[in-house]
Amino acid sequence: MRIISGKYKGKALHPPKNLPTRPTTDFAKTGLFNMLNNRVDYESSSVLDLCSGTGNITFEFLSRGAKHVTSVDQHAACLKYISDTAKELKFDNIKTWKVDLFKFIDKTDQKFDIIFADPPYDASWIEQISEKIFEKGILNEGGILIVEHGSKTDLSVQKYFEETRNYGNVNFSIFFPSNQSR
Repeated sequence: MRIISGKYKGKALHPPKNLPTRPTTDFAKTGLFNMLNNRVDYESSSVLDLCSGTGNITFEFLSRGAKHVTSVDQHAACLKYISDTAKELKFDNIKTWKVDLFKFIDKTDQKFDIIFADPPYDASWIEQISEKIFEKGILNEGGILIVEHGSKTDLSVQKYFEETRNYGNVNFSIFFPSNQSR
């Protein structure tokens, strides 16, 4: 796992092998961020990384200068790795939360410019992520929601769905709160 662009471009990250994660591949991550480069201003963006796992996406946003990143995961070992790595790289604009993503969405009073969710591909509740985010209004107008999922999941019928991008076995469904293409 490595950071592909920004301040720490090329920096290898070595999470413990026993973490219950499936990091986004470099191929898929490159495709995702190439798309985002044309749509967002990282330096003015607050980011929410749900099911953050190893922090692969968190660190990519931080390296690119995100204003602030909130990483949410249920696993303490994942969050410890993210916190330790953030300290090592001297990122002070990150907050981690050990909590179920739906509980976080229900309780937070923050709004975000970019929300990225990478749940387990076999989770039965993937469709509920976008529903809950839009119901609670935690994505800023003009913001973007990206849900990573496997090929068996189809989110195209969800409200505010825009498109799905496919990178091998990785799919990103993209949503805009105003349902207007950007």
